[in-house]
Amino acid sequence: MSALIAPHATRLLPFIPPFDWPRMLAFFAGRATAGVEAIVGGEYRRNIDYKGHFGWLSVTLAAEGNHLVATLHGEVSAYIDELIAPISHMFDLYAQPGQIDADLSADPWLASLVKLRPGLRVPGAFSGFELVVRTIVGQQVSVKGATTIVGRLVQRAGTQVADDPLDPLAWRFPTPQALAQVNLDKIGMPGKRVQTLQRLAAAVASGELCLDAAHGDTSELRQQLLAMPGIGPWTVEYIAMRAWRDPDAWPASDLVLMNLMTGQDPTLTRLALHKARAEAWRPWRAYAALHIWNSAADVAGKAKGG
Repeated sequence: MSALIAPHATRLLPFIPPFDWPRMLAFFAGRATAGVEAIVGGEYRRNIDYKGHFGWLSVTLAAEGNHLVATLHGEVSAYIDELIAPISHMFDLYAQPGQIDADLSADPWLASLVKLRPGLRVPGAFSGFELVVRTIVGQQVSVKGATTIVGRLVQRAGTQVADDPLDPLAWRFPTPQALAQVNLDKIGMPGKRVQTLQRLAAAVASGELCLDAAHGDTSELRQQLLAMPGIGPWTVEYIAMRAWRDPDAWPASDLVLMNLMTGQDPTLTRLALHKARAEAWRPWRAYAALHIWNSAADVAGKAKGG
């Protein structure tokens, strides 16, 4: 191999069809962190930092067969077999769509949404820390607004890895230690939210908190986060849905979910009633949330919710 050619490694990642790849890409595109992630020609790309090794990831739909094609570029490619599971979780490739869609379709309203979007998956996250940062930033902020502020955080505390700072993959996301210590004055967030963000980053940097949970019981992690000032149930459930792959996570107080549920059933006038209504969707409430959010996004023609 020429020394001028960066190493790379590719794997085919299988999934059970149907799989709504365009909606998965659209979700990531609407929330992509500028300089760290990009959607280019139907392909997802992002910079990778794994065990102190760097490079970038590209993921696209295979031309034939029920697979995604994942390629790691650079020195991190040596770890591709260790990263198969995290990448597969990120794209929700272990889901059983037939079972999920059938169970949700027992509810007449959800049945109509599932029929329009068979094989809809819950987009995950490559990094639990990145997702928590975005989720805290996104408290009471639009998807677009949160994406803008996260981009500022990257340029304030991240590491530039390309000569052109406007290159689609010019930056690595800030480390917990860097984010905990950087000056975030005039970043566009209320002071208390900045304190919450940096308090959490410091806890991750010190090892007090580990956000990349093993997939399974997350009750202790939930309790740890809820005990931190500035982090409430919506934040924890959204993280559980995407970073910890809890298929039954339910961000009950999400305004988009509540408004659409009330529009479908005007008797749902308070949070307790919304929670009771969602009980029928167990154990797949995270997928129900995605279907409801997508119903709004289709009408609006843009990313909405989450």
